[in-house]
Amino acid sequence: MLCLWRPERVKGLVNLSVPYTPRDPRTKPVDKWRKLYGDDHYICRFQEPGDIEAELSPIGIKTVMQKFLTYSSPHPFHFPKGKGFGDSSATPLDLPSWLPEDDLEYYSKKFEKTGLTGGINFYRALNLNWELTAPWSGAQVKVPAKFITGELDLVYHTPGTKEYIHNGGFKKFVPLLEDIVVIEGAAHFVKQERPEEFNLHIYDFIKKF
Repeated sequence: MLCLWRPERVKGLVNLSVPYTPRDPRTKPVDKWRKLYGDDHYICRFQEPGDIEAELSPIGIKTVMQKFLTYSSPHPFHFPKGKGFGDSSATPLDLPSWLPEDDLEYYSKKFEKTGLTGGINFYRALNLNWELTAPWSGAQVKVPAKFITGELDLVYHTPGTKEYIHNGGFKKFVPLLEDIVVIEGAAHFVKQERPEEFNLHIYDFIKKF
C-alpha cells in the first residue's frame, strides 16, 4: 500500500508471502473468502468482535502462538465454531528447529499483555479497507520489487494464486517486479524458517540501490 500511494518514498520492496493483488470492485474480501472456504475459514471467524478471542482464551496464549507459528500446511486455517483449532489443542507440539523456546516465550508474553484483538483487527478491517481504496481500483504498483514465498505457504496454495504469480498477472499490476523466489520446504514464516537464504535474497536485491 505504501508503494501504491507514495512510490516516491520507496526505492525498492521485498514482499513476502502475500502478493499484491488488485482490488476487485465486484466482491468484498471477506465475502470472497467465505465463498471460497466457508464460514469456518479463519478470516470469516475473525469478523465478529470478541468471538474468536473468547474461543481461544481457554486454550492459552502460549499454545495459540505455538499453533500459529508452527502451522506448515498448505491448507488454510479453519476454526469450527466451538472447537478452537479443531483438534486436541491440549496436545503438546514439538517446536521446529527454527523456533526456539525463548522466542515462543517472548511472543507469548507480549500477547499475554495485549491480548489477540489488535492482530485480529487487521482482518476485521479488510472490508473497510476495500471500501476506502475504491479510487485505486486497477492501479499499478510502480516500484522495483522482489517477491519471496515458501513452497508450503497457505497463501501460495490459495486457488488461482500460483497462476497469478507465475503467469503474468502479478507482473501486470507490479510492472517493476524483478524476481519471484519460491523457497522449497518453507511455509508461511519463511523469514524465520530459512533466515540465511532469506537474508541473502534481500541483500542481493537491496545492494542494487
